Amino acid sequence: MADSDQEKTEAATPRRLEEARKKGQVPRSRELNVLASLLVSGCALLVLGPMMIEGIRKMLVRGLSFDHNLAYDAFAMSEELWAAAIATMLLLAPFFLLMCGVSLLSPLALGGWLFSTDMAMPKFSRINPASGLMRMFSVKSLVELGKAIAKFLLVAVVVVMILSNILQDIITLPLLELDISLKHMASLLILSFLGFSIVLLVVVMIDVPYQIWDHQKQIRMTKQEIREEMKESEGRPEVKMAIRAKQQEISQRRMMEEVPKADVIITNPTHYAVALKYDQSGSGAPIVIAKGKDLIAAKIREIAKENKIVIFSAPPLARALYRSTDLNQQIPENLFVAVAQVLAYIFQLRQAAHSSRVIPHPPTNIPVPEEYTSKEQA
Repeated sequence: MADSDQEKTEAATPRRLEEARKKGQVPRSRELNVLASLLVSGCALLVLGPMMIEGIRKMLVRGLSFDHNLAYDAFAMSEELWAAAIATMLLLAPFFLLMCGVSLLSPLALGGWLFSTDMAMPKFSRINPASGLMRMFSVKSLVELGKAIAKFLLVAVVVVMILSNILQDIITLPLLELDISLKHMASLLILSFLGFSIVLLVVVMIDVPYQIWDHQKQIRMTKQEIREEMKESEGRPEVKMAIRAKQQEISQRRMMEEVPKADVIITNPTHYAVALKYDQSGSGAPIVIAKGKDLIAAKIREIAKENKIVIFSAPPLARALYRSTDLNQQIPENLFVAVAQVLAYIFQLRQAAHSSRVIPHPPTNIPVPEEYTSKEQA
């Protein structure tokens, strides 16, 4: 039993996940970021490529066809070089800005942005040779080494395949006219891009699930850790207050849902309200299905008015029922007579509403045992 408690077999709790995130422990996949950059750069080249190729062509034509007299004018040559540099930056700026944006946004796909001061704090274990050797020969390091070798071999095979197919075309590029050479070079780049994208896509499909699984495995908890965390969380005063407030809210909501089922609401009339329900076909006594004071009493009266439930003002009886009876419990025997008079009046009102009978007068001098009134005075 003790061994099973020490094994990390339980999924991490939200609190553990938050603590791990503060320490910089989130799933990351470098290959996913590289793939995102590659795909966006490829799409950008498809859209911006013609414009960039045309700009490069114009710069090459201008750079190779300047007046030879300018070669003897240092000031003119520096102006030409400066103009060429500005033109190059303006030409490539949209592409580089887009790549910077991708580099900033791609981490959102897995793990999100994270700035952890814990990772920046100096730790002796990072410079400890023994700890370094343990990390070097750990299972995780061996897995990372295996992944790196597998990725290298996969990329190498694809590179060899692509180069073997386009090597002859690359050799013949200088022999072609400038426009044709640039267009042919662009088609070769697109072919290479597709090959590398497929390779990286395969790597990412394997790496991302592995990184998520490995992260969840690292932050797993033992059963004892979960029990200690629950004790610590529940022991906090603010947590207890929040739980108690939530329980009261749920209880009040359920109680308010029962108010429309009441036969009568007996009130103080402003400070107390007690909702009674009586099943005439049953043998039990009336039941208190809702009660409250001040704001809760006002809410009970409001719901009663919306559902056309009779509100009967009997201050001593309302206080006696409120103090003597819990929710969903029968009223005390010594209050049967008082409540019976009220219910008889309510049933007479219902009969009068469905016939031509005279509306009865409400009962007066409802008998409330002295023990309840004496408690009020005390």
